[in-house]
Amino acid sequence: MRFGGSALSTLPSSLPSPLVLSSCRPPFLLPIFKSNNFEKICLNEFNNSKQKSFDVLAGFPEDSASLNSPMSSKETCRAELLTAVRQLEERCLYSASQWAGEQLLGIELDPAKFTPSNTRFQRGSSSIRRRFRTNEITSTPLAGVSYVSTPVMEEDDVVDGYFYFAKSCFMCREYRRAAHWLRDQNGKKAIFLRLYALYMAGEKRKEEEIIELEGPLGKSDAVNRELVALERELSMLRKNGSIDPFCLYLYGLVLKEKGNENLAQTVLVESVNSYPWNWSAWSELQSLCTTIDILNSLPLNNHWMKDFFLASAYQELRMHNESLAKYEYLQGIFSFSNYLQAQIAKAQYSLREFEQVEVIFEELLRNDPYRVQDLDMYSNVLYAKECFSALSYLAHRVFSTDKYRPESCCIIGNYYSLKGQHEKAVMYFRRALKLNKRYLSAWTLMGHEYVEMKNTPAAVDAYRRAVDINPCDYRAWYGLGQAYEMMGMPFYALHYFRKSVFLQPSDSRLWIAMAQCYETEQLHMLEEAIKCYRRAANCNDREAIALHQLAKLHAELGRSEEAAFYYKKDLERMEAEEREGPNMVEALVFLATHCKGQKRFEEAEVYCTRLLDYKGPEKETAKSLLRGMRMTQSGFPSMDVEHFPP
Repeated sequence: MRFGGSALSTLPSSLPSPLVLSSCRPPFLLPIFKSNNFEKICLNEFNNSKQKSFDVLAGFPEDSASLNSPMSSKETCRAELLTAVRQLEERCLYSASQWAGEQLLGIELDPAKFTPSNTRFQRGSSSIRRRFRTNEITSTPLAGVSYVSTPVMEEDDVVDGYFYFAKSCFMCREYRRAAHWLRDQNGKKAIFLRLYALYMAGEKRKEEEIIELEGPLGKSDAVNRELVALERELSMLRKNGSIDPFCLYLYGLVLKEKGNENLAQTVLVESVNSYPWNWSAWSELQSLCTTIDILNSLPLNNHWMKDFFLASAYQELRMHNESLAKYEYLQGIFSFSNYLQAQIAKAQYSLREFEQVEVIFEELLRNDPYRVQDLDMYSNVLYAKECFSALSYLAHRVFSTDKYRPESCCIIGNYYSLKGQHEKAVMYFRRALKLNKRYLSAWTLMGHEYVEMKNTPAAVDAYRRAVDINPCDYRAWYGLGQAYEMMGMPFYALHYFRKSVFLQPSDSRLWIAMAQCYETEQLHMLEEAIKCYRRAANCNDREAIALHQLAKLHAELGRSEEAAFYYKKDLERMEAEEREGPNMVEALVFLATHCKGQKRFEEAEVYCTRLLDYKGPEKETAKSLLRGMRMTQSGFPSMDVEHFPP
């Protein structure tokens, strides 16, 4: 059931060019190009040599490729993911295994080989596809794309009872016990599980020390005490050439935690190049790509998993349109991937396209009703649109599904915040942080609640914790600016607003906040405020604040022509949106007075006539202006007493 709600008032040249999309965005069902000759060629190549690189030729120019069309590409991806799910699960990399399994389910099955009962979705059944379908969807393929086929790693270990017992200990979170039973095992799988168990044991002890010393939300200098020994052993394995892709991933993780980011980046690239299906390795590598230059410098093999990585990296680097193009391109094969749909929703959320985000999450909940991941973002959309009933339903749903998930706690916190119960909201955001102290959105949302409660010191602390976790979180920098503005410290506030607008220059709200800071009595930098309001007006100011403020500031500075221009633009917008209010009255009064002064009596009379429909002083002002214009036009002198001689 869908719940309604009131409407909410350069890619560098070195990057691969993104897919050019049709004007109807997002086209969730990309066109499928078929070529019988191609399918025969590709099937022969796949059967003869799985390890050869293959070019996907689907009716495009020579030396080009597309994930969209060949069924053999779907079969290749399915076979690789099926093996990867098993290999990752055997090494207790459960998050990566789950990710691979979700993409496996996202590949549309060939109806010629599978009966409808074995097919997850019927073709065209998705309501998202129905909503955005067009008869003239066109797409331009990526030019010169050629994907390499990475051989699936062969399992050469002889696994005995020691390994399976140690794995069961790992699953029960008895990490040191698992490492103990693998101490004499020499197989690569056993070596990885032993070292990974030691790493997890160190992480577990570090969390215990933090809670013992500082409490669940406290700051502490506690470290993973196993890192030194792990780095020494993994370094020796790498030097000897006996390290496998999974140990490379663990080595990169250790190096990153020790602060050796350059070597960690090199090691993680080696890991994903030799075994590209470990999404956890890609995620760690992405966290090291803080700039587009770093991302472009990575020597990555052109495997299809690289497209998932680039799409996610673009999103973190705030290149939302490029990220969206990549994700929609990947849907050519992973047509029913819930992960892809959630990531598309995340990109559109960053672009403030809330209506489409809402549609996508409703579809996700129908397809996977117990999926909690990313639903806190959906709750943010419902909060922004003030959809009380929908947010209440979502909160009850996640509470009954898994109430001790950080996402669930944030959703319930948003629900109480929308009801104005800020103390309860803070309680649930704190609960989310007890479950995951590095859960970024919980720190930011808790800061917002403290601002509402006028508890600025607590708000500042929450926002600072958020930027410590992710210095690129513009919402936390914006929150710091708000908090310091509330404390009457505009210079500090301006510093933080500048940080936020640097990270998200397309958000009009940030430019408006900075402009208002410039307008304060302490600063009174009106010219700078005008520049900020102009940027806000060019960034699709949905709240319609910028145009009105531009008009007022120009009027204050005696620039009547510029003020009239912006008042007229603001009036046109209010008429188009059918909005009434004091801003419209102010615009009509100014325009009527300005046109009278410019001897444009007909235009002034139109504005005055509209003012006569209002009750109050503006009506009397309009009458006075009309009398004055008629007297001037008739040629009779004014009868005001000041015009008589003494």
